[in-house]
Amino acid sequence: MSSTRPITHADLLQLKRWNTPTIYNGWEQVTKRNIAREAFNPEETRDFMPQMGPMVGYAVTVVIQPGEKSHRDENPKGWTEYRDYVASIPGPKIVIVQDLDKPNTYGAFWGEVNSNMHRALGCVGTITDGAIRDLDEMTNAGFKALARRLCVGHAYSHPVRWNCEVEVFGRKVSPGDLIHADKHGFLVVPEHEQPNLLEASRFMDANECLTVIPAARDTAGKSTREILDGLNAAAAKFGENVKEKFQRHGEW
Repeated sequence: MSSTRPITHADLLQLKRWNTPTIYNGWEQVTKRNIAREAFNPEETRDFMPQMGPMVGYAVTVVIQPGEKSHRDENPKGWTEYRDYVASIPGPKIVIVQDLDKPNTYGAFWGEVNSNMHRALGCVGTITDGAIRDLDEMTNAGFKALARRLCVGHAYSHPVRWNCEVEVFGRKVSPGDLIHADKHGFLVVPEHEQPNLLEASRFMDANECLTVIPAARDTAGKSTREILDGLNAAAAKFGENVKEKFQRHGEW
């Protein structure tokens, strides 16, 4: 992972001001990929701290298998080596955890202690297709989590491998990918798509606020025909603005 990033920390803070669907609207204008198949999670996930709002950071990755005891015996220094890796990457970081036990759930990688440790290492949260526990304590630590479920125990949680491509909720994630996540799901943006993401997201949000949203809300005293004409005109203007800015089509 490169130590030089295409987005400044100040720009990351601005990205955090919008929800993940808004960032998707910007992403679809800067990507060359399939906007119906790429970047976001195809499987449903759950935000266990929606009151914390969106989280933004760079992916650090780890694979676990809490139901398998042998990993502890095979690499007793796994935790130490894994934490060294996490500490070596500049933040803000989001820990992406692939649980090899899926669809079963035997134990949680995350709880009060591990979330506080990762917070100390510059991590702001996690996306795990396994489970978490100590929900209130994790929230108190300011460590946001998107996960499949809650569970009681940690079983044999142990880092199996890290700093590698992982797959969570049907989406592959590589170390260094930019992650934007909230209660709607998450978006995975590789380095080459990151530089213009903020500008595109800002433009698309403003475009909505100047065209289709006011047309839908400013309807008092108007006839149905007038409302429809206004909506059609606003949608056309929205599309014209997108085409002029990006030479592409917008949602409307």
